[in-house]
Amino acid sequence: MGGRYLGEAAALVAASLVLSAEAHAGDFHLCDRQARLTAAQQDTLYRFADIIKNTLSQSGQGVALVARSGLDLGRFGIRYSHAGIALAHSENAPWSVRQLYYACDEGKPRVYDQGISGFLLGTDNPSVGYLSVVLLPDDKGHLLEQAAMDKRQALQVLGSQYSANAHAFSVRYQNCNQWVMELMATAWGGTRLPSAPDERAAAQAWLQGKGYEPSVVDLGSRWLLWAAPFIPFVHTDDHPQEDLDQQQLRISMPAAIEAFVQREAPQAQRIEFCHADKKVLIHRGWSPILDGCQAAAGDTVIELD
Repeated sequence: MGGRYLGEAAALVAASLVLSAEAHAGDFHLCDRQARLTAAQQDTLYRFADIIKNTLSQSGQGVALVARSGLDLGRFGIRYSHAGIALAHSENAPWSVRQLYYACDEGKPRVYDQGISGFLLGTDNPSVGYLSVVLLPDDKGHLLEQAAMDKRQALQVLGSQYSANAHAFSVRYQNCNQWVMELMATAWGGTRLPSAPDERAAAQAWLQGKGYEPSVVDLGSRWLLWAAPFIPFVHTDDHPQEDLDQQQLRISMPAAIEAFVQREAPQAQRIEFCHADKKVLIHRGWSPILDGCQAAAGDTVIELD
């Protein structure tokens, strides 16, 4: 398995720096560690996935933005770390997620199709898990579905170098969430900007013109930045010095993607799912589901026998 050379100390630094588990999404290829699931935990995740797929199928849509919890980033106030595009008519399987992942053995990013069950297996804590779904209005959804299904277009905005904490407005590196944003920009932005040298630069220019605001992550400690050179998939040389001086990073995260979509497509609908303690909750709306997978008024509760 690629990346096993990372020691436990480096893994802990990565947990603080990476700010996304999407580096490990594809085919459950973990670079530093792998969650061990019991048979009961696997059964829960598979049943959780079935509930999500049934809800997606009942929506009547062909595409959805999805994001899952992965690495525990509660210290940064982040619930979701890894986003992708779920496609009802994927060649891989119904509602397969097209996403970017970091191929540890190759040391480069790849676009990968993965079923909902496999997508959920990337979680850091299999006992409690969250997944967010955004259903787009027909016009926006159709454009994104076309772009995501077109392998050539999906690969045009694939960066050549991966960084889990890639700066949102630099083409030097890319992480999974930035790939989603740039593909969305090519789908919704139409023709490429004449002043941009390539598709990624054009996509980022369009996002900036639309006022896209990436997530601002406050690291709160300079030693984390000092440790970055020792982690193969974490970099800081694409971030403005001003941000580094303030010990903060501007990164595309699922929350930033959803905020942008809510503004650009006010008719979009959000559904949030979680599982814990032998139950699944379904929460509809743009407000977050309660921490600890606790039910609130209006939530649907499904007991898992």
